[in-house]
Amino acid sequence: MWAIIGLGNYGGKYSKTRHNLGFMVIEVIAGNFDIDFHEKKDYLIGKGSVGGHNVLLIEPLTFMNLSGNAVKDVLRKFNVTSENLIVIHDDLDMGAGKLKIRKNGSSGGHRGVESIIQSIGTKEFIRVKIGIGREPGISPETYVLKKFRKDELPIIKDAIQRAVDAVTAIVSGGAAKAMNKFN
Repeated sequence: MWAIIGLGNYGGKYSKTRHNLGFMVIEVIAGNFDIDFHEKKDYLIGKGSVGGHNVLLIEPLTFMNLSGNAVKDVLRKFNVTSENLIVIHDDLDMGAGKLKIRKNGSSGGHRGVESIIQSIGTKEFIRVKIGIGREPGISPETYVLKKFRKDELPIIKDAIQRAVDAVTAIVSGGAAKAMNKFN
């Protein structure tokens, strides 16, 4: 079984912001594979199949910097190892729409990823990172909570679809093959 976590901030005012790319990808996966969500204490969870493999789709209901609590609970309850954990998140240090798959590493300053590392006690899990770029003169904290500009929307829509394809490739054939194809 795979646990696929989309990072974001829960609530309507955050729904289309840069920091919610992880949620956006999870919602497309759920739609493509007809997976319904149910609410638990700290997260939304959907159980289903992607490419013939059992998956859990997770959206933490906490703020970004507490995402690790939900991830730890899911891994424990469903006996999923960190090797079968995929975390989808935005990345300020990559240009808008760029995609990168990593098998491990630091949080890169992403508070949601840092929370997961602290909560599960390892950096050894797969990340699907989607670039959002930076805007000079705007603090990172403000920038990530802004909605995408109209001219960015086609780029982001394409990046979301590539991220869905990357997750499907990881689940079906492993991270190494997916990295060769998408990085």
